[in-house]
Amino acid sequence: MTSAAPITGFSLLRLLGRGNSAWVHLAVDEQGRRVALKLPFPETLADPESAERFANEVRLSLQLRHERLVIGHTGVAFGPGTHLAMRYFPEGTLSRWLEMGKLTTSESLGILADLAGALTYLHAQGVVHQDVKSQNVYLDSGRAALGDFGSAYFTTQGGKTAGSPFYMAPEIYRAEGSSPASDVYSLGILAYEMLTHERPFRGSTYEQLMAAHLASYPRPLVNQAPEVPRPLALLLERAFAKSPQERPDAPTLLRALEGALGRAPETGPFTPVTAAANPVVVGRHGPTTRGVGAASTLSSPEKPDRENKPAFWNPFKKR
Repeated sequence: MTSAAPITGFSLLRLLGRGNSAWVHLAVDEQGRRVALKLPFPETLADPESAERFANEVRLSLQLRHERLVIGHTGVAFGPGTHLAMRYFPEGTLSRWLEMGKLTTSESLGILADLAGALTYLHAQGVVHQDVKSQNVYLDSGRAALGDFGSAYFTTQGGKTAGSPFYMAPEIYRAEGSSPASDVYSLGILAYEMLTHERPFRGSTYEQLMAAHLASYPRPLVNQAPEVPRPLALLLERAFAKSPQERPDAPTLLRALEGALGRAPETGPFTPVTAAANPVVVGRHGPTTRGVGAASTLSSPEKPDRENKPAFWNPFKKR
């Protein structure tokens, strides 16, 4: 099967891509908007953990509102017609642009400022994203927005620890849980990748990447990206410090990045978003409502549970 069944209220134009859990179509909704329509695979909905992640993404995409986020227009979290219609970004993901090597230093700093703005908003709302990476950053007219809230959670409710191995903070590898500082770490890794055109930590297996994040140190950013102002380069290096306490927060990064670009920072105040008292999730016996439990280690669904890996995305699995 190469595409999903049509959803009432949308005209499908073309298939944009296929992710780990869903098809994404370019579509037109009943209001005439061009949207990115995310339709989960049948196997996604059949797996309780994957279905819960999709339901969580729908809920948060519809709740959160900021120009530097991929917001949802409409969505159904479970049952017939499950979908998420999101803002469409014609320039695609940051990962595609990094592969083409077409970003200048100034453009990279602008994207990083946009992402720091997104994290500033999320953290002010008490939300931890947990999956900041190039594949979840979308571009349009030179501006960036952060998407994919499947692993995000409100700190007041707790959530399952998750991440992507190339960008995951040491405390997540150590199964100590995540925090806003973990998002800052991922942004720091992404900054290094964007500004130097190489990843700071490398490995061909999960275990090698874990060892690198826990104990290795990359070549200094101030040497690898000399065109970046030295104070800013040093601050971005602190973003991926091993200890969460040594990392700057998102507003600090935002102010520094906007200052380097000569842009006025937007640091709030923001309209508060309240976590749903009974968020919709999908369990083994269909949709239910319940509070989310305390943070716990989440194994990758692409690996046996007994391996007890906190990452849900396995970059080494051949597809």
